[in-house]
Amino acid sequence: MNDFRDADKVWLDLDLATMSSAAGSDTSSGMSSGMSANKSPATYGMQQSMALAVKNGRISAIAPMAVVDEPLLPKASIAGRGGWMTPGLIDCHTHLVFAGSRAEEFEQRLQGVPYAQIAREGGGILSTVRATRAASEQQLFDLAVPRLQALMREGVTTLEIKSGYGLTLKDELKMLRVARQLGDAFPVQVCTSLLGAHALPPEFSPEFSPEFSSEFSSELSKGSDAYIDLVCRQMIPAAAEQKLADAVDVFCEGIGFSAAQCERVFKAAQNYGLAIKGHTEQLSDLKGSQLAASYGALSVDHLEYLDASALQPLVENGTVAVLLPGAFYFLRETQLPPVQALRDAGIPMAVATDFNPGTSPLASLRLMMNMACTLFRLTPEEALAGVTCNAAQALGLSDDTGKLVVGARADMLLWDIQHPSELAYQIGVPMLKQRIYQGDVSDV
Repeated sequence: MNDFRDADKVWLDLDLATMSSAAGSDTSSGMSSGMSANKSPATYGMQQSMALAVKNGRISAIAPMAVVDEPLLPKASIAGRGGWMTPGLIDCHTHLVFAGSRAEEFEQRLQGVPYAQIAREGGGILSTVRATRAASEQQLFDLAVPRLQALMREGVTTLEIKSGYGLTLKDELKMLRVARQLGDAFPVQVCTSLLGAHALPPEFSPEFSPEFSSEFSSELSKGSDAYIDLVCRQMIPAAAEQKLADAVDVFCEGIGFSAAQCERVFKAAQNYGLAIKGHTEQLSDLKGSQLAASYGALSVDHLEYLDASALQPLVENGTVAVLLPGAFYFLRETQLPPVQALRDAGIPMAVATDFNPGTSPLASLRLMMNMACTLFRLTPEEALAGVTCNAAQALGLSDDTGKLVVGARADMLLWDIQHPSELAYQIGVPMLKQRIYQGDVSDV
């Protein structure tokens, strides 16, 4: 077992939840696809009484303890013993970078104040836009750090961060730079998405208020089509050329942008070699999910109003359905996403926090696993797949992370639990013993 003797680090006497359809394989072939909800490996891809080795930041060997000659292992290489090991958690949909608070708005809404009135009085998403534009990069970075650290303490090793609260070229790029800086400063992989098509900025509204300072001239053309011109002709090229965005996202909704406008954004993203994602079917059925899938979208997210009879484009493209139970809970929604239809179609389901100041200020991916089970009726196994292998697929990272297989990046978690179902069942009790990112261990 030279793979163990030559390893940088070794873990012994493990129970593994590999989340891989190639559980126990000694090749990386299992990395090529996510785990579809109705084709999950039996019992989390469990392998019990195992040893796992890491070399150069990647899993180099997995074998039963019975074939590992422990006395021949260098003692310094033994990094842990006992417990359950899973892949690192992946939060594939967040809005982590922003300034300002919406806590007073939360209180107003609970007191019965309509959102339209809150918006007219300067609240809502535009209050976040105002605060984010006014903040410096350093201020945005400092505000994002405790949010990121909260996710990391729960075991997140990869996450996506969207822009979308700047809504000018300068401020959208500012947000993306901060997201990149967070990935450079902490032991976590950060994927970035340009969400310029998040909301119509005030400067493009016929009711433009001069209180919003802007880089735009007073002669600016008004309306959402003019703003989509800016997204396609300036934001996407700049984000691509400066390597600030891995993907482009849209909010395809009646209160956001039409399917035709989103299609323009998708075409521009393709022209610049950027991946495509979509906020779709959260509030109504505009067929945005099918449109995004037809352009090769990695994922479509929210999906409460997704037409259960029109899933074939998602199947054909391998598009992941990202469920966001935090927003569903926080907004007290009642329309459930078509989970059973997604299962039946074999569409991979991911789960994410959607951490944002307005509709999901909840920095706990473990809580989202529990909500996905209690609110959306996922199984605990589906929930764990949703924050590991399927979340990796939603970010285009299936060949690198999200499973415990030889060749995968050594992003792993060691838990003090009796069974993986505990991760979705019990919230608030510390269970994480070690967080391992690219083979480097942090005791928790």
